[in-house]
Amino acid sequence: MQSSDFRMTSKAWQRPWVVILGGCLISLIGFGARSSYGLYLGPITQELGWTRETFAFAMALQNLFWGVMLPLSGMLADRIGPIWVIGAGALVYALGTLGITVADTAWGLHLTGGVLVGTGVAFTAFSLATAAMVRVVGAERRSFIMGLGTAAGSVGQVLYSPITQGVIQSYGWSFALVLSAISVVVILPLAFLLPGDPRVQKENVVHTSSMGAIREAFAHRGFLLLTAGFFVCGFHVAFITVHLPIYVTDLNMAPMVGAIAISLIGVFNIVGSFLSGVIGQRFSKKFGLSWIYGLRAAVLLVFLLAPKTAPVIYVFAATMGLLWLSTVPLTVGIVAQVFGIRYMATLFGFVFLSHQIGSFIGVWLGGYLHDVTGSYDLMWQAGVLMGVLAAVVHLPIDENPVGRLQKA
Repeated sequence: MQSSDFRMTSKAWQRPWVVILGGCLISLIGFGARSSYGLYLGPITQELGWTRETFAFAMALQNLFWGVMLPLSGMLADRIGPIWVIGAGALVYALGTLGITVADTAWGLHLTGGVLVGTGVAFTAFSLATAAMVRVVGAERRSFIMGLGTAAGSVGQVLYSPITQGVIQSYGWSFALVLSAISVVVILPLAFLLPGDPRVQKENVVHTSSMGAIREAFAHRGFLLLTAGFFVCGFHVAFITVHLPIYVTDLNMAPMVGAIAISLIGVFNIVGSFLSGVIGQRFSKKFGLSWIYGLRAAVLLVFLLAPKTAPVIYVFAATMGLLWLSTVPLTVGIVAQVFGIRYMATLFGFVFLSHQIGSFIGVWLGGYLHDVTGSYDLMWQAGVLMGVLAAVVHLPIDENPVGRLQKA
């Protein structure tokens, strides 16, 4: 029996708006639950007597396994469709989240909150949902749909952060994690709203497998530059997500200030993601990315030099929110524009692996440097420098479609 015989076919009721709604809800829950993990750093380390580096290393492993497993989940989704891939990921995600509540050793935290949650996040990633969503719209709307899916993840961040902080304060961090795990299970039925057939019509696909698409991409200089630049995005985002809440309490501010800051990042990221998707339809995506990284460097520099008050924290969160995941629609958009959408989940998985290596370093290094120096200043300085480098790296990227797509 041919492998294609195993492919699930789309149901008649899976209209484009249903697929888009399902994909956005998956992105909302998956990203929202994961974005609240920084709120647990203080309560868990204080109760169990762990160092910040111990918790940070678990979160670093989470980001690393998210990145390492995403190419695999992307290849599976491109081969058999996203339904069972995302459904299985939801169960692993929930299991890892529940496991944190019973982990009483560092290695237990690293296994549950790091390896299991990271794997679950990879198999429920917004990139898999987005790859399914763009298959039901025309090429002229893909950039907008990518922005929509990214914005949905930000809505999750907006909702989860203050709710999670409130539950932690009222009922404890263990109960908050149980509720988070229950919400993640909802992803399983939502996966059935997505089309099961990964094939794409009206696209000149010459590759018989994902390996051909991977070889084509890695021979393309622009793909390598895009991958290198996305490392910086991961470094910035992961460090701020995990360490900003505890950084706020170090400044003798209430924990809710940090939760509100994370929520504000999500609120303004909705705007930034939408704008990024719209801009990507009209203008050069690589120049858009260069501007975003350059502006990130400027915002980080101003924040480093500014007096630290609650209003300054909120302004920083809002401005970073505009630049937060606005990189994603443009980055995914370049992959789709240059190589097509048939193996988009696979190829973006490799780009995102670089992002998660940056996340691993950003999260772990933040905890390590704080434990050694008692300050996060070196991390803020590194963020400025890396933002400038990323702005430069994107400029030489060739955004033109590869030859087979131009012929089509």
